[in-house]
Amino acid sequence: QVQLVESGGGVVQPGGSLRLDCIASGFTFSHTSMTWVRQAPGKGLEWIADIDPNGGTTRVTDSVKGRLTIVRNNIRHVMYLQMSNLKPEDTALYYCATYNYDYWGQGTQVTVSS
Repeated sequence: QVQLVESGGGVVQPGGSLRLDCIASGFTFSHTSMTWVRQAPGKGLEWIADIDPNGGTTRVTDSVKGRLTIVRNNIRHVMYLQMSNLKPEDTALYYCATYNYDYWGQGTQVTVSS
């Protein structure tokens, strides 16, 4: 069955960096656009970024441009979210999902705090 498993979250100080991984299985990953979504405490879901099947086209929400980069490795069936210069407002539960939101991972918590 389809599985998306995120990892890489943790506690980091402001200005720090993290890389989130999303390991995919159970579907043709190399044919599927993918997305990252986050949910901050007490807030709704926020789309962050998406990437086309071959990784050639990406979109990132304005609030994270220049700080978060979405990439993928179709051989390893993994999508990444490279995050740098993290801010307290980046604190959230981060989910990976297929582009149509049919399938989601369980989420990985990122906490930015001094």
